[in-house]
Amino acid sequence: MSELGNLMAELLAVLFAAAAAMNLAAPGFVRSLIQGGTFARGFYYAVASAQALTALFLALHQTRIWGGILGAIILFVTVVSLLNRRKYLYALPAILAMIALAPAMA
Repeated sequence: MSELGNLMAELLAVLFAAAAAMNLAAPGFVRSLIQGGTFARGFYYAVASAQALTALFLALHQTRIWGGILGAIILFVTVVSLLNRRKYLYALPAILAMIALAPAMA
C-alpha cells in the first residue's frame, strides 16, 4: 500500500473515531438533527458503534478493506438521508469523505 493510501486511511480512521465520540456524547444538536428525521430515539448510539467499528477497521492494515466497506455504507446512508431532506451543503463533507475512501483502499 502506498504512503498516501496509508495516510488517508489513518486520517479517515481519526475522522470516524471523532464522529463516533460525538455521537456517543450526544450533545443537544446531535439529538435534534437525528430526531428531526425518521430515526428512532437513541439511534445515535447505534451510529456511534458502527462508526467506532469503522475507525477500528480502518486503523488496522489487515481489516482496512472491511473498514472501507462499512465506511462506504455509513457514508452512503448519510448522504441519501441528507439529500432526501434537501440539506445539500450538509451532505457535501460526507460525499468528499466517500471519495477519499477509494484512494485509502488502494
